Amino acid sequence: MSTEHLGDMRTEYSKALVAVGEQDPNVVVLGADTTDSLKTSNFGKKFPERFFNVGIAEANLVSVAAGLAYSGKTAFASTYAIFLPGRCVDQIRNAIAYPSPGDKKGLNVKLVVSHGGLSVGADGGSHQQIEDIAIMRVIPNMRVLVPADSTTVSKLTWIISQQYGPFYMRMARSKTPIIHNDSQEFQIGKGIVLRDGSDCTIAACGITVKMALDAANMLQQDGISCRVIDCFSIKPIDKDLLEKSARETGSIVTCEEHNIIGGFGSAVSEVVSESYPVPIKRIGAQDKFGESARDNEIPQLLEKHGLTSINIAKAVKEVRSKKT
Repeated sequence: MSTEHLGDMRTEYSKALVAVGEQDPNVVVLGADTTDSLKTSNFGKKFPERFFNVGIAEANLVSVAAGLAYSGKTAFASTYAIFLPGRCVDQIRNAIAYPSPGDKKGLNVKLVVSHGGLSVGADGGSHQQIEDIAIMRVIPNMRVLVPADSTTVSKLTWIISQQYGPFYMRMARSKTPIIHNDSQEFQIGKGIVLRDGSDCTIAACGITVKMALDAANMLQQDGISCRVIDCFSIKPIDKDLLEKSARETGSIVTCEEHNIIGGFGSAVSEVVSESYPVPIKRIGAQDKFGESARDNEIPQLLEKHGLTSINIAKAVKEVRSKKT
């Protein structure tokens, strides 16, 4: 495991798309006037006849992707998270997730977005998507993924291209620390234990995985042993691992770059409360919109909303004190 280098999620997504497209002529890629930013235009240069830029029309993006999938294509549709799902929940629900031909569940559309969460920065609160995990995970047949690094993005792009049905995968805008080695295996519905521990479990997704690891290192100095889990698969979620961790560590802290209401922390709370209830503390946006922050100010923005390794460490100490 390495956290020394940074990787760009959009670059790895672009590379993986081209590689997938070379192997599968059925793959098509769609964008909504953000194809240069998401770097999906590289697929268009290689396969112009399988690339569609529909312009600033996100609902149409989803509908066209659904039509292509209905005709037998594997459709990847991408833009910014604030617009997808932000502007087109109705089309996602009724055109992609609801139609289920034969014994299939939903249509074969992969919604892969960038600029998720608060770390979008200067675009401000109107463009900082902190509701998408909640929105997407309640739609039947939809699977939700939040990768921690560029390695994960690359691996998951391959995996979802091979698995039938609708997926939603959310990437960060900024370069992120590389958490996983290229040899790491990923499985939809399974979390990855990055570090074992006995006193508390820190379950994280996206950019907060690195924060969780840093918090565990800090807590080790105080003699507190933390298990850290990368829960990149939010739906389906790894119920078995979460129940096992609840039993073995007795408390859980969740971390996400998303509103704590309805998001990843809520998903963990639902699972654990039904299987083996333990004290849980959710770290994330506290039901407040974000605000503008230049790139060098993003750490301060995250800190304002409690998304820091120090705050995670405090939460671990708090939740451990409630263990029975």
